[in-house]
Amino acid sequence: MSERTETGRPAGQQENGRSAAYDSAFLRACRREPVPHTPVWFMRQAGRSLPEYRKLREGIPMLESCMRPDLVTEITLQPVRRHGVDAAIFFSDIVVPLKAIGIDLDIKPGVGPVVAEPFRTRADLDRLRDLDPSDVPYVTEAIGMLTAELGATPLIGFAGAPFTLASYLVEGGPSRNHEHTKALMYGDPELWADLLDRLADITASFLEVQIAAGASAVQLFDSWVGALAPADYRRSVMPASAKVFDAVAGHGVPRIHFGVGTGELLGLMGEAGADVVGVDWRVPLSEAARRVGPGKALQGNLDPAVLFAGREAVEEKTREVLSAAAGLEGHVFNLGHGVLPTTDPDALTRLVAYVHEQTAR
Repeated sequence: MSERTETGRPAGQQENGRSAAYDSAFLRACRREPVPHTPVWFMRQAGRSLPEYRKLREGIPMLESCMRPDLVTEITLQPVRRHGVDAAIFFSDIVVPLKAIGIDLDIKPGVGPVVAEPFRTRADLDRLRDLDPSDVPYVTEAIGMLTAELGATPLIGFAGAPFTLASYLVEGGPSRNHEHTKALMYGDPELWADLLDRLADITASFLEVQIAAGASAVQLFDSWVGALAPADYRRSVMPASAKVFDAVAGHGVPRIHFGVGTGELLGLMGEAGADVVGVDWRVPLSEAARRVGPGKALQGNLDPAVLFAGREAVEEKTREVLSAAAGLEGHVFNLGHGVLPTTDPDALTRLVAYVHEQTAR
């Protein structure tokens, strides 16, 4: 149960019903409103590169750590304390809702999610039941704890997009070529459409649980969709992603869409219903804005590997990103993918301060 104030309102909620984070730089940028500075957060900031995260997680399997509200809260808060980022990202994993509905899977260190029995036939659809909030009570509890701690700092909830979840289910784990996934998509388009539609319902429910608990924004990760051509994306993937965005549209929180290697898909990803389109480092933000079109904010897009260069190089490449973003309707500074595990945490702290300094209005 989330903490409540003396007035009876949930902690972090203002009297007018808006969250304490409503006027934060991050949410203002997502809404394409004027900001005091360009907001910064990093994908995979919660964990990986932080020594305090590794110490906390010692001996605790990934999925177990995602289901313990105390750990989720502490891990989510660590980068906010250390780096001074403008938003927290909920610590979890995209396969958590699949595990919650009974799919036999595990996250193996150095490998990623592994599914015991890959999905290949129509009978496998019966294994995908609807997700109920009672399946993920630890998510509701952790977000209640977090919003009480974060106050005016927004919390971003997230989920895996239907295509990426389907690729794990069909391949049985991470894949370089997605041959089984594409074979199903091309060879049995009806089954493929039904699989993605079912996953869209599960994903939407998972996001709604997070929003109801207090998340200020949500991000849909389509990590592997860059493997597709635009025509295949429009026909075979976009309807399911659009269903997810439509399902949460009425909650009034910004919806972010991100994929890797999606330069050719940026316009379509925006068309699917996102308010903010994430851009990896392969496409300059100015060109991404042209592809996405008006009415959307952009998020990105410093190459994560730049952080391994010296301070001068990091600042130079950061200025290039900020210059490319100068004419955008709204911009959230981020990396073009997640923080790499061996990144120096101090480099991230310096980067946040530098972006704030360079963009102070």
